[in-house]
Amino acid sequence: MTRLLLVPMDDIVVFPGMTLTLAVETGDEERVLLVPRHEQEFASVGTVAEVANRVPLPGSARGIALTALHRGIAGAAQTLPDGRLYVEVDERPDPAPVDGRTRDLEREYRAVVEELLEVRGDDGRVAAFVRSITEPGALADTSGYSPDLAYNQKVELLQTVDVTERLELAIRFQRERLAEMQVRKRIREDVESGAEKQQRDYFLRKQMDSIRKELGEDDASIVDEYRTKIAEAGMPEHAREQAEKELGRLERMGEQSGESSMIRTYLDWLISVPWSGRSDERLEPQHAREVLDADHAGLEDVKDRITEYIAVKKLRLQRGITEDKRSGAILTLIGPPGTGKTSIGESIARATGREFVRMSLGGVRDEAEIRGHRRTYIGALPGRLVRALRDAGTMNPVIMLDEVDKVGADWRGDPSAALLEVLDPAQNHSFRDHYLDIELDLSSVMFIATANVADTIPGPLLDRMEVIRFDGYTTTEKVAIARGYLWPRQLERNGLRPEEVSVSDELLNTITTEYTREAGVRQLERDLGTLLRKLATGIASGSRQAPVTVDLEQIRDALGRQRHFQESAIRTAVPGVATGLAVTGAGGDVLFVEATAMRNGANGGAGGAGLILTGQLGDVMKESAQIALSYVRGHAEDLGIEPNAFAERSFHVHVPAGAIPKDGPSAGVTMVTALASLLSGRPVRHTVGMTGEVTLQGRVLPIGGVKQKVLAAHAAGLTDLVLPERNRGDLDEVPEEVRHAMRFHFAMTIDEVLGVALERAAVPSAA
Repeated sequence: MTRLLLVPMDDIVVFPGMTLTLAVETGDEERVLLVPRHEQEFASVGTVAEVANRVPLPGSARGIALTALHRGIAGAAQTLPDGRLYVEVDERPDPAPVDGRTRDLEREYRAVVEELLEVRGDDGRVAAFVRSITEPGALADTSGYSPDLAYNQKVELLQTVDVTERLELAIRFQRERLAEMQVRKRIREDVESGAEKQQRDYFLRKQMDSIRKELGEDDASIVDEYRTKIAEAGMPEHAREQAEKELGRLERMGEQSGESSMIRTYLDWLISVPWSGRSDERLEPQHAREVLDADHAGLEDVKDRITEYIAVKKLRLQRGITEDKRSGAILTLIGPPGTGKTSIGESIARATGREFVRMSLGGVRDEAEIRGHRRTYIGALPGRLVRALRDAGTMNPVIMLDEVDKVGADWRGDPSAALLEVLDPAQNHSFRDHYLDIELDLSSVMFIATANVADTIPGPLLDRMEVIRFDGYTTTEKVAIARGYLWPRQLERNGLRPEEVSVSDELLNTITTEYTREAGVRQLERDLGTLLRKLATGIASGSRQAPVTVDLEQIRDALGRQRHFQESAIRTAVPGVATGLAVTGAGGDVLFVEATAMRNGANGGAGGAGLILTGQLGDVMKESAQIALSYVRGHAEDLGIEPNAFAERSFHVHVPAGAIPKDGPSAGVTMVTALASLLSGRPVRHTVGMTGEVTLQGRVLPIGGVKQKVLAAHAAGLTDLVLPERNRGDLDEVPEEVRHAMRFHFAMTIDEVLGVALERAAVPSAA
């Protein structure tokens, strides 16, 4: 232990090897201990320094020049009367011998320092200084020379007496500095690169501006170009004011502004709307009817309505009556698939001399599809109506809103609600698109909406529509459509000439009745296409010679076995089966209701007449079955049913096909008839079909879809139809040929239904 004078170093750390001059009075001391001090707190390790010289300082002061030698650990302290502080010091010079790990750390330290100097941009002097140091302890102490190290880091390095540990600590500090320097360098390079790019872009833009000015294409010319387009667009006053306001913003901002592209896109859309464009309507009712008749068979209601619309418009024009913006035509064609709803839109456009645009709304769930997006959104666009007007190039096109019953709704809004304004003649003269944000006059547009069913169309929207129902075609109409439209079209699609293949109306009727059972003609056209492809293949391969007359064998070969049969006679041959009628999304259909009875012991039942229902029946249809059973039980004596027929029995009512959901009250009379037939043993006449809702008192209430049900019954081969008395007037909608081919029985009570439907003689009941 050595007793040395303690010299405090405020916020300064002196490492061995350093030289310094201090303005302190040391007397005759040859060596001192320099100890770092921060806020009166001393470090535990100091540096033993040798007094190399005593030097005069400015102002008559005296100082000492010191050379730091090695570390020393401060021990017990003693203060002399003159105020000087002495401490016992354990001197710790760095040991000379070192192990292999120390040498490895020494090499790693030198590598890190060289990389650090490369990043910082050293001029070579520091690198030469580091290379000149051979002792590992002194090498580690060079970290203390760095101004980037904090005071506490330098103290930590000074207090690390072990050379190997000191090298590890120095390496860690230098690596931290290296990482920090690399980040700084990368940021600096990025900033410099960005600044250079901005400067480069600036000069390039200036050059482009100069070039544009030389070519007469500067910002001023772009603004002038838009001003010319706005003047030529024929905009109404409110639209022109909005366009000029946006153009003024563009002119003030300049082409370099980030918002300029959004303004230009908005102006482009505003100009693209055909504000003054109108098709020259051909107001000739007779010509329109001829076009519609040439394109479509049947559909008399639609043709009459279009003809009336054109006639009224012509009359108002001839008499000089001002056009009423609230008198637009908004027709909604509701009916099964394949009945020509979509294709008639093009015919209407051709008949009236207007442009035609089709908008498919099936599956649309975003309200912005109709009204457009707000301009604040990135990639905002106008709604489909504005785009339809742009595509049409006129303000009075025919716009078809296809599949309006399949519009959905989710968190993005309800498109059907957005259509309320579009399809209301009292409002659509001031329709406002969210993107354009100005009023559009849609009163001149003829809207044609199509749907398969009316049930899924919201009530307020349906209320704004003029509904025309497509209830399907008769077999005769289908044959006429096949002959006049489908057959020629499929001949052309399959590369055949009319003189090469011929078919009789009788065989077309066979294909219609035995291979299709639909309200429309889509499947019929597919079957004709299949037949003609088969014939075209034979002609092309040389195995068949033209001309070809189609026969039944060729039909069976192309289309396979018969798909549909007149099965009502077979199904109703036993008591307990009745033929009902229903309406689905695909049109009318025949529905068989089957009833059977079983003793309760057979299924574990107990008590009086229980009821089992199968066939995926909805709640309303289940209630109809309960009503039917209650009525039959309550009027058993009047129906000729044994009083004990219900004792200890359960009943099972089934409506095939079981995989298809069914609901509605119109099968009520059919269920009563099936149960009455089962329990009385009287089969149902196989030629009879029926429909109607029944009450507990036995009254028959009216139902809907009469035309579709009658057409389905006619297609299924039924000749007698029982309908509610209050549906008598609905027969006016049924084609005359079908009315003549069938007998209709109108009933007020269920007794009248049973009188027509049940055979007179009873047969032994299978129940």
